[in-house]
Amino acid sequence: MTIPNLITIARLIMVPIVVVMIGQGLWTSAFLVFVVAGISDAADGLIARRYHLRSELGAYLDPLADKALLVSIYVTLSVVGVLPGWLAIIVVSRDVMIVSAILVSRLMDKPVEIKPLFVSKLNTAAQIAFAALVLGMMAAHDAPSRPLSWGMFVVAALTVLSAAAYLARWLRHMAG
Repeated sequence: MTIPNLITIARLIMVPIVVVMIGQGLWTSAFLVFVVAGISDAADGLIARRYHLRSELGAYLDPLADKALLVSIYVTLSVVGVLPGWLAIIVVSRDVMIVSAILVSRLMDKPVEIKPLFVSKLNTAAQIAFAALVLGMMAAHDAPSRPLSWGMFVVAALTVLSAAAYLARWLRHMAG
């Protein structure tokens, strides 16, 4: 068990904590836990690369923790009425599509390499930044504003582009 893996597991543990905080309207606490989770995501990757602590477990846990955190945040923010349901559906659908494609590939004995695309990294960064913005605005008791509209558009567009890029890659892989 490496330090980056322990940091990733801690991030997974933060997921239900931040969901409960959002559900209870504890916006400042939710914002702070989310920021810590975001920093831990950067820290585990940096430590793993710098000190050559990459592991197969980490290769699976890190994206799982990212997906768990982001999907939970977007769904919870939608359930409490802060974000529209369509945005949560787009975020969740992309991740369900990716996981389904991986499972189908393995079932057909054509396992696909799990390697993030550049658009996927942009998408994750946009989703994290937008969730932090929304949580920060809620913590500051700020009413939704134009940045939220633009942020929703950017997140939705990048999420759809990322899904399309992964789908295209997967279809090429399965045809080969």
